[in-house]
Amino acid sequence: MGRRRQGVTIRHVAADAGVSLQTVSRVINDEPNVRPEMKCRVQASIEKLGYVPSIAAQRLSGSRSYLILALNDRDRTIADWRERQGTDWVDQMLLGGMLKAAEYGYRLIFELVDTHDDHVERELRAVFAALQPDGVILTPPHSENPQIIGLLEEIGTEFARIGSIKPGGGIALSIDEEQAAAIATRHLAELGHRRIGFISGSPEYSLSERRAAGWRTEMKRLALPFEGLLAAGDFTYASGVAATERLLDLPKPATAIIASNDRMVLAGLAVARERGLDVPRDLSLVSFDNTPVVRFTEPPLTAVDQPVADIVALAVEMIIRRLRRQELPQQPLIVEANLVQRNSTAPPLAV
Repeated sequence: MGRRRQGVTIRHVAADAGVSLQTVSRVINDEPNVRPEMKCRVQASIEKLGYVPSIAAQRLSGSRSYLILALNDRDRTIADWRERQGTDWVDQMLLGGMLKAAEYGYRLIFELVDTHDDHVERELRAVFAALQPDGVILTPPHSENPQIIGLLEEIGTEFARIGSIKPGGGIALSIDEEQAAAIATRHLAELGHRRIGFISGSPEYSLSERRAAGWRTEMKRLALPFEGLLAAGDFTYASGVAATERLLDLPKPATAIIASNDRMVLAGLAVARERGLDVPRDLSLVSFDNTPVVRFTEPPLTAVDQPVADIVALAVEMIIRRLRRQELPQQPLIVEANLVQRNSTAPPLAV
């Protein structure tokens, strides 16, 4: 049947196939201890009745919850929501994670956790007890928090660490931060820029150093000067203002700046305007993230596009593969980023 019949339950399937509810559940869960002929009989009844398995039915086996829990930083997420500046990390995370989980009959649940809370372990134990997730996705900075990782290893829950390439438990996945920074640097160098500044992110995130390292390595490869052109930021607007001002106040100012996130590049754009500088004629700007807001600035901003949906979808898939005892690719798993060119970059006035 092409459409699901209203009211068809696992009990109807069991009755039609002449088997127990537990047998139907084992077939739905793709468990190995079901005879082939029995599996064919149940699948035929599922097809005949148009039955769509529910989480409740999948849980009958008692071994899985069919829930994957994604943890994000509470303070930063709530701040982004309240500021309403177009940050779409959570949207993209849910897009990739929910769709991929649904392909396998799982559901993705999203929770906020305060990494700096002394009671984070107690909070997480309460969450795990209530939800009993089969797998957990850790996003930065949780993905490198030894307390959280140790707790997951103690409990025995499968987990993925997004944004981390360090050896350790769980499944390590990351965007190629070094390559992304190198691509942005190379783009500006090809336009003729030699004084390319870089605003780093918060040192709390290991990806911040990887981005800075990618910029530094590419500058060396291109034989371009880089001493004094690295300015410290922490992903906030205020730090972007201070870092941009420092790079523009150098004896030989930067003619182009790469910022480690969109909020800091928006600050750079504001500083340029305050100083009467035209972007991109007087100053080229490149950002990381490519959240919606950078498309609607004037000019629209060139940005490294981070495939958040893709990497979260990959994390979900790898967790499920591990739950099914399937082989995983070599780790860390690296997803490539790309540069979206808009109107904020141009050749410098003087080369």
